[in-house]
Amino acid sequence: MDKNYHELIPNRIYIGGANAAVDAVKAQGIDVVYDLRAEATEEEANSKRIHAPIVDDAENQDQSVQAAIAKVKEAFDEGKKIYFHCAGGRNRTGTVAIGLLLELGVAMSIEEAELMVQEIRSEISVRPEMKETLKRLYK
Repeated sequence: MDKNYHELIPNRIYIGGANAAVDAVKAQGIDVVYDLRAEATEEEANSKRIHAPIVDDAENQDQSVQAAIAKVKEAFDEGKKIYFHCAGGRNRTGTVAIGLLLELGVAMSIEEAELMVQEIRSEISVRPEMKETLKRLYK
């Protein structure tokens, strides 16, 4: 069976869409799931889920993007296994993945981080408004 999620940081951080979260938790022993969807409902919550909402197709998401990246990095620093997702695992997931690679020092520029993320998950397609957010956060 093919999995619909990918390893961003081997054996520690996984990324994908909302539909793959349960599979990732079961297969990888995920400790915490960050749901980046602003449109997610509380009914979707479970004990491993933390809501870190970012509004899709909206400008001025600097604060929500920065907060999501910080939460994921904190969990990483605590040694947790992490899965994070938006709806389809493309735009918001890609945005947080790029910022996280920069925060962890794995990539030195937004462009380098974006290429790395796209090599890991080809579906990643960060929209212009999110790229502008990343440029403001990582000058």
